[in-house]
Amino acid sequence: MRILITGGCGFIGSHLTDALINAGHKVIVMDNLVTGSIDNIKQHLSNPDFEFIHHNVSNHIHLIGHLDWIIHFASPASPVDYLQLPIETLKVNSLGTHNTLGLALAKGARYFLASTSEVYGDPKVHPQTEEYWGHVNPIGPRGVYDESKRFAEALTMAYHHKHNLDTRIIRIFNCYGPRLRINDGRVVSNFIKQALNDEDITVYGKGEQTRSFQYVSDLVGGILKFMDVKYNEPINLGNPDEKTVLELAKIIIKLTNSKSNIVYEPLPIDDPKQRLPDITRAKTILNWNVKVSLLEGLEKTIDWYRKAKQ
Repeated sequence: MRILITGGCGFIGSHLTDALINAGHKVIVMDNLVTGSIDNIKQHLSNPDFEFIHHNVSNHIHLIGHLDWIIHFASPASPVDYLQLPIETLKVNSLGTHNTLGLALAKGARYFLASTSEVYGDPKVHPQTEEYWGHVNPIGPRGVYDESKRFAEALTMAYHHKHNLDTRIIRIFNCYGPRLRINDGRVVSNFIKQALNDEDITVYGKGEQTRSFQYVSDLVGGILKFMDVKYNEPINLGNPDEKTVLELAKIIIKLTNSKSNIVYEPLPIDDPKQRLPDITRAKTILNWNVKVSLLEGLEKTIDWYRKAKQ
C-alpha cells in the first residue's frame, strides 16, 4: 500500500513508519519538523519506497498519485510543546485534520486519526471508557490541545457520516520509549533525564495523581491491528496498569541507580488526577493487549537515553 503519515518524524510517527516500511508498504512522511526530527527517519531516506515531504499540513496539501491510507499524527503532543505553540496546535488539529480528511476523500483513501486520552480531560469516570464524554476546561492552558483533539474527532466522524469515508480513531494514553525527546516535558522523559543526571526529580502536587504508561511497540502493534479492522468508533490504546507519579519516580530512580532526591512543586492547572484506559474495546475488537511491562519498557528506554547521551 501507499501510505501518508503526517507527523511521521515525531516519536510515535517514526516508529509507525518503521513498522509499515518493514511490512513492505510505500510510506510518505509529511512533517514541518516543529517538534519532529529528521534523525528519526534518516534510516529510510535512501529507500525508494520512502519519501519525505517538508510541509505544514495546516496549509493546503498537494500530493500526486494514489493513496491507500492517510494516518494523521501531526500535532504537538506534550504540555511543554502545546503551551509554547498554542495556535499551531489548534491549527494542526483543526485545519490540518480538515486538509487531510479532504485529501483522503479526494484520493479514495482510508483515514486514521491519532487522538488522545486528553479528550477525557480531568475525568470524573474511572477508568475511562470510550463512551465517556470527558470533563475538559475549554479555556484553560491545556484546552488548546484537549479541545482541538475533540474537534478533530468530531470532524473525522462528520466525514465518515456525511461522505461515507472509512475512518479510524485511536485515543492514545501515555506512551513512552526510544526517540521520546529528552526535553519533551512528559513525565517519563523528565524523570529519566533528571535521574541520569542525578538531579532532583520534580514531582507535582503530592505525586498521587495516576497515569498508565504504554511502551511504543505495543501502541504501534495496536495501530496496525486497527488498520485491518473496519470499526469507526474511537478505541482506547493504553496500559491498564495504573501507577502514581510518585511510584514512577521511585521506579526510575531504582532502575538508573540514581542519587536523585524527589522534590515537590505545585500541581499545574487542570492537571488530571486520574488517567486509566478501559481497553475492553481494544481487546475484543482488535484482539490487542499490552505485551511490554512497565519495568521492561523503562529499562529499554533508559538504555536508549544513555546511548543517546554518548
